[in-house]
Amino acid sequence: MNPEFSICVYCGSRPGERPEFSEAAKAVGQWIGQHGGQLVYGGGRTGLMGTVAEATRLAGGRVVGIIPKALVDKELANPLCDELHVVDTMHERKAMMGERADAFIALPGGIGTFEELFEIWTWRQLGYHDKPTGILNTAGYYDKLLDFLAHSVREGFMGDWQMQLIRTGTDATELLTALRAEAPLHPREDRLSENL
Repeated sequence: MNPEFSICVYCGSRPGERPEFSEAAKAVGQWIGQHGGQLVYGGGRTGLMGTVAEATRLAGGRVVGIIPKALVDKELANPLCDELHVVDTMHERKAMMGERADAFIALPGGIGTFEELFEIWTWRQLGYHDKPTGILNTAGYYDKLLDFLAHSVREGFMGDWQMQLIRTGTDATELLTALRAEAPLHPREDRLSENL
């Protein structure tokens, strides 16, 4: 199967304390699969990472996991991925995730999710890519972060234009549909191989 688009999902390797978090991850995976898409994610089978991957697979989507060697056992690398790339470093992981995606979405997660979101957002503001990025604010998880970002704008360390580079929403379908509509479809290796 040659996916029409590819979405990178950043999310926790833990499930979190609320059932809404797992429900959101499942909804995201189902949407990707039902729309003939490809999931690019961290390659684990625990927490929200495992939920979104399994939901994508069961809905008929393609799953690309990218995981560093140091996390293969800790995050239980997912053998059910259509592609599972084991890389040497987190830098390689994030670079490959960025290359293989047409858009990015952050679900609830911890420090790793925050770091990935902020890095891909920074790359966008610097012009390293033009791919849309979204935050799925399930059960108000990101409310305080969004408040702090607004505070940063008020204090003069960020501009409104930087905030406009990020879409936020509480409904998975609406947010994914918007990201998909904005995504520039760049050639990727998995597309190019059919044309060689």
